[in-house]
Amino acid sequence: MRILFCGINYAPDLVGVAKYNSELCEGLVARGHEVRVLTAPPYYPDWIIPSEYRSLWYNVETLNGVEVTRSPIYVPSQPSGSKRLLHHASFSISSLAPMLLKAVRWRPDVVFTVAPSLLSAPVAALAAWIVGAPAWLHVQDLEIDAAFELGLLGNDILRRLGLGFEREIFRSFDRVSTISPQMVSRLERKGVDAERLLQIRNWSDLSMIVPGDRDTRLRASLGLKTTDTVVLYSGAISEKQGLELIVTAAAATRDSHPSIHYILCGNGPKKQDLVELARGLPNVHFIDLQPVERFSELLNTADIHCMPQKAQAADLVLPSKLSGMLASGRPIIVMADPGTGIALETEDAGLVIPPGDAGKLAGAVMTLAENASLRQRLGAVGRTRAEQNWDRATIIGLIEQEFSTLEQRFRPRSVARKRGLLDEALRGSTMVARPPL
Repeated sequence: MRILFCGINYAPDLVGVAKYNSELCEGLVARGHEVRVLTAPPYYPDWIIPSEYRSLWYNVETLNGVEVTRSPIYVPSQPSGSKRLLHHASFSISSLAPMLLKAVRWRPDVVFTVAPSLLSAPVAALAAWIVGAPAWLHVQDLEIDAAFELGLLGNDILRRLGLGFEREIFRSFDRVSTISPQMVSRLERKGVDAERLLQIRNWSDLSMIVPGDRDTRLRASLGLKTTDTVVLYSGAISEKQGLELIVTAAAATRDSHPSIHYILCGNGPKKQDLVELARGLPNVHFIDLQPVERFSELLNTADIHCMPQKAQAADLVLPSKLSGMLASGRPIIVMADPGTGIALETEDAGLVIPPGDAGKLAGAVMTLAENASLRQRLGAVGRTRAEQNWDRATIIGLIEQEFSTLEQRFRPRSVARKRGLLDEALRGSTMVARPPL
């Protein structure tokens, strides 16, 4: 099949949505499909475009068999709510012409787009409409809900406009998918027909991420002992994670449990603030994001994984880092309310504590640090769950199968809807006076 893909994040970015976008496209190419990608230059999580990708024009390259076209984009160094809107809007505008040209010239069988960015979704829907191809929207983040519930945006009129825009976007796609049952339920409440909805989980490469020896080179490079307990956070360092809670927990356990060390692996706009907050704490270590080939080693360095999460975001996103944590066979401390998607996913594979409570976080860390058998038992459950629900090959195979059936399921409805719109346009044109025959 010919698959035209649109998404703002792509390799060589290492974390978040970029990882799944890249692995999906490369996985489909490996299965014999043709995939062309329209994306932005890499910038995440540092919010800095590398010098080799800085350009005011378009760039085309081939990565692992995938043709990748990068559109110029505005990237703010300090991404506030309004600047994020401009950031996404710039990609929507710059991607319009190449997306339509690729669709018309290449005639894809399916047009697939990922939110974020929702602002670029109309471009993908229009491209699909023009060539009569089915359109598929995959929702990684409920961006509008998250922006307002996390306080990035606060104008009520803007929120109503955003939610109205969102509804129209969802209506324009033949298939809408998302990553968790809770997000599926949210989309149903937003008016997406159940027959158009599908759950597509994020995944881990279980052949690459396997439980292994905790005495890694990374542990040694940080001067940590075999007897030390390592608590790891790996991912973006931005506003929504609440990573200051980890630093507060580290301060609470420094004197009573000096063998507990906290590694924060990542980059992002809030990293320097976090480094300043942790100044004077010898049990807190900062490292940059690790390359793909060292990711399994990074996860195995940990005795305990930590996932802080603000309460407002509990069912707006299902953090992509969760799949790797489970696959590594290490227990997870999750900050989430009972019954939320994150809490349910980590049930019996870790400890779930209330969001925003650094004291409970410190207590959970000490509980696991003092009980190796509990860590082993919870980690084993996590690995089994990853094998059952988060296997990369299985999930990409499901997407491939859905692609192969999408056209015959939805194209007749899509064509009928488009014909109806054309008929309405023609009826409207009869209002214009015509000369007699």
